[in-house]
Amino acid sequence: MAEAVAVAVTVAYEEQRQRQIEANKPKLEELQLHRLSAAVREAAAAAKPSSAKKGKARVPRDGAAVGAEPLRRSGRLADLPEKPVYYHVRVRKLKYNARVPLDAAERSYAISKAEELVQDLGSSFPIFIQPMIQSHVTRGFWLGLPTYFCRKHLPKSDETVTLVDEEDDESDTLYLATKAGLSTGWKGFAIEHKLHDGDCLVFQLIEQTRFKVYIIRATSYFESEH
Repeated sequence: MAEAVAVAVTVAYEEQRQRQIEANKPKLEELQLHRLSAAVREAAAAAKPSSAKKGKARVPRDGAAVGAEPLRRSGRLADLPEKPVYYHVRVRKLKYNARVPLDAAERSYAISKAEELVQDLGSSFPIFIQPMIQSHVTRGFWLGLPTYFCRKHLPKSDETVTLVDEEDDESDTLYLATKAGLSTGWKGFAIEHKLHDGDCLVFQLIEQTRFKVYIIRATSYFESEH
């Protein structure tokens, strides 16, 4: 009896389940159609080109558009670097009449030509040779004179001494007796006559405080035949 009741319940349950399935079929079919329709719409939307405005092409920092062809350059500029290269060069400025160092040959040549000039001028007036060094024509601009000459021929106290060049142009300088040299005014004479280290001057005392000055350039060494 119990078995018969269990079978009857099972059959009733299966029948009820089948009826439920049959009742749900229309809803399931409608749901599948809705999903299929949504999938079709999504696929169509993906295939359709976007109507949004296209943005400008990204420009790299060097100014060229992405994908753009490189600019054509002149053949003359092909080997030049893309950007200019700058070099910092320090140039040493020479002071006053300074020039490149001279060699012994130039200095010796100027002295020998000065000695020849002394011989040509004779002994009518006191005379001496004064080779130029750096301190005479740059820096301090102090011209020391031969002590023996100053003691014998120049004043015993400070005096204005006039220098007369080969063009008869005159320059006044201050002679310092205690130091036996020319101070104020000598710098102007040296700069005006473009005197350099190695040049040689011949001083001829034509009056008590007046010198005739002859200039022999060290650079004349290169102008001579040797």
